[in-house]
Amino acid sequence: MRFAPTDEQLALADAVRAPLAAGDWDALVAMDVFADLGLTATDFVGVLEAAGYAAIDAPFSATAFVAGPLLAALGDPRGNGGSRIALAGPGGLTPFGAKADWILHLDGDVARIGAAAGALVSTVDPHLDAVVSTGADILTEDPGLVRAARRRAGLALAAELVGLGRRMLDLTVAYVGQRHQFAAPVGSFQAVKHHLADALLGLEFAAPEVLAAAWAVEHDVDADRAVDAAVVLAAEAAHDAGRHAVQCHGAIGYTVEYELHRYLKRAWALESLADTGTRLDRLATSLLEDVQ
Repeated sequence: MRFAPTDEQLALADAVRAPLAAGDWDALVAMDVFADLGLTATDFVGVLEAAGYAAIDAPFSATAFVAGPLLAALGDPRGNGGSRIALAGPGGLTPFGAKADWILHLDGDVARIGAAAGALVSTVDPHLDAVVSTGADILTEDPGLVRAARRRAGLALAAELVGLGRRMLDLTVAYVGQRHQFAAPVGSFQAVKHHLADALLGLEFAAPEVLAAAWAVEHDVDADRAVDAAVVLAAEAAHDAGRHAVQCHGAIGYTVEYELHRYLKRAWALESLADTGTRLDRLATSLLEDVQ
């Protein structure tokens, strides 16, 4: 088992960085990112990280990685042609629901899908364009397909959180390299180096766990526990990266005129959607069962 991306997977992630950064949905459609190309979950991890790094303001991961494979497995054409499909969270709260054509609900062993509808809801990240969606028709009651979609949704959250953490760390490294105090770059101070090293360490621990979870999802080997572990580690790493980023930026890190807040708020929103408390409870229960 090699929990590191291959050259091909790295090339795929590099290919989508520019359109993701530009939020160019049509370019992504033209690249067949949403087509059923037979890509595995591990193939897609780098792409999902790139989506997080870009903080794209569209339901990219939900469309390409969660709804797309589910609809393809069912032979449903709504996954084709560049349709945007958002994924409803707890209580029907749906990130990017206002920008979607369809909204997918994963409720227990049932998947439902309906036309996007609902009034905008205020969230910590205003770019989420979230709505509350409740109306949807049954898409499938196949527990295996729904379980696979739910696992992929968790995996997408974890990968995006890692990407967001990397973006905040990169912004901070660049800033402390140019910001001078006492006639020296702030980044040369030992305290700042320690903060950035801690942030990097967390991300470097989380990233292989995300790849490991992708492998577990592909091979259906203890996949639920692997995904929960990946989400928890990625959420913690992104949270810490954001905290260190704000501290190292100083006052400018708090301003909406500076771009750090965009990634920080997206990380907060995804961390909330990830429901890490429930995932930690499941992990603890699973580990206790192993030792009994």
